[in-house]
Amino acid sequence: MPDLRKTRKQLKIALAVMAGVDLLALLIYFSPLIGSAESRRQELNRLQLEETLKTQSVAPLRNLPEKVVLANHQIVDFYNKRFPAQDSEISAEFHKVAEANGVLVERAQYKTKEEGAGHQIVPVEIEANLSGNYASLARFINVLEQDQMLFIINSVSLGGEQQGPVKLDMKLEAYLKTGQL
Repeated sequence: MPDLRKTRKQLKIALAVMAGVDLLALLIYFSPLIGSAESRRQELNRLQLEETLKTQSVAPLRNLPEKVVLANHQIVDFYNKRFPAQDSEISAEFHKVAEANGVLVERAQYKTKEEGAGHQIVPVEIEANLSGNYASLARFINVLEQDQMLFIINSVSLGGEQQGPVKLDMKLEAYLKTGQL
């Protein structure tokens, strides 16, 4: 006949282990570490939003090598269009814009600044005395600022008599390309 004391002792141990497992399960279920179903859902939503924001923040970095190649081509194109290789091109463009807008160039003086080695462009200072009516001078300045070649107007001073053309003294800069890109 089986020993009832031994069986009873084994049943008590099994019940105690099961009660301990139940207690542990209850503690885990109500623990703040695990949280409720709603808090887990909120955490999931927060993490999904964070993932979306991070994905959007790195989107500009996609195809970066192709973008760098395109930017290099655009830089070379910009330099080729905006910066002439010869001094005479600056003078010719300046006089062409003046003539097209009915402005007379009385005097224009060009001075190339010497820059250190390694510079791809050097500034050319232009001092010009111009004359014309007010509307043509204003149109000339506007067209010069929008010209394909880069001209930066540093100063303008108006003068003249009561009768006759308006005189305009202008200081500006253009840039000369010295090397290949």
